[in-house]
Amino acid sequence: MSSNWITRPETPQDVPLIREVALGAFPTPLEADLIEALRVDPAWSPELSIVAQAPDGTVAGYALLTRCHVDDAPALALGPCAVLPRYQGKGAGSAAIRAGLQAARDKGENLVLVLGHAGYYPRFGFTRASAYGIRPSFEVPDEAMMALVFDETVPVPAGTIVYPPPFGV
Repeated sequence: MSSNWITRPETPQDVPLIREVALGAFPTPLEADLIEALRVDPAWSPELSIVAQAPDGTVAGYALLTRCHVDDAPALALGPCAVLPRYQGKGAGSAAIRAGLQAARDKGENLVLVLGHAGYYPRFGFTRASAYGIRPSFEVPDEAMMALVFDETVPVPAGTIVYPPPFGV
């Protein structure tokens, strides 16, 4: 795993590179199209669209956090996250996710939700969302819907996750 990743918010020049990363990481263009749709949605925060660059400048990894809600309370949704195939398993994705989570903390956010692999996201501090009484509006395995709370002394909202419209759920 490389520790030489440079993480930063996306710039306008990164937009086609981010699409390339998403197209390389997933079997269909759905995630790449979702990123583009979110970019023009009110849920978008430019400082929460994070790229991980290799030392040679290649945009290798990407992580996105966008505004969602738990019932009416604000939260963030993590995803899509993507890494170019030749950089997978080398820390680019983890670097982008960690930088995105730190940016969310810096903005004063307290709750991040992710639907993903139960064996991967706990390394960032995610646990089952159901432990907080948080659930999606659709069926998923309980262990796949996870939450990260930055400050456990602040009340965590319980209820149903409301994703921005581009997610289509």
